[in-house]
Amino acid sequence: MTPSEQEELRGLLQRARTIAVVGLSPNPMRPSNSVARYLQRSGYTIVPVNPGHDAILGEKSYRTLSDAAREHAIDIVDVFRRSELAGAVVDEAIALRPAPQLIWLQQGVVDVTAQARAAKAGIPFVMDHCLAIEHRHLEA
Repeated sequence: MTPSEQEELRGLLQRARTIAVVGLSPNPMRPSNSVARYLQRSGYTIVPVNPGHDAILGEKSYRTLSDAAREHAIDIVDVFRRSELAGAVVDEAIALRPAPQLIWLQQGVVDVTAQARAAKAGIPFVMDHCLAIEHRHLEA
């Protein structure tokens, strides 16, 4: 990541307040859970998106990203889904109004065609990086 990309990302993270975590697990041993807990402790509102649960980390969980966006202005979409499933989530995020300020695919999640679609829609996009690690790094 170039210094200018780091500065842009730092600004996005400072302005953002609400992060939808798609694929958030209630299991504290799962990376999605530990990342979301870190983000909560850092002052963000977490919006869980997991159709199998009513609530996670004390927050109402939604079946879909679109359902979550009906009740929340989503600043960042953080995706914890397998790479082959991430593109559909990215497409759903691109369709949100207002559009998110950032789409983030977690470490190990890669979809270059989804990245191109987000770029075409004018939405900044990060993939194959951990949001918590990058947040810690940028806050230092």
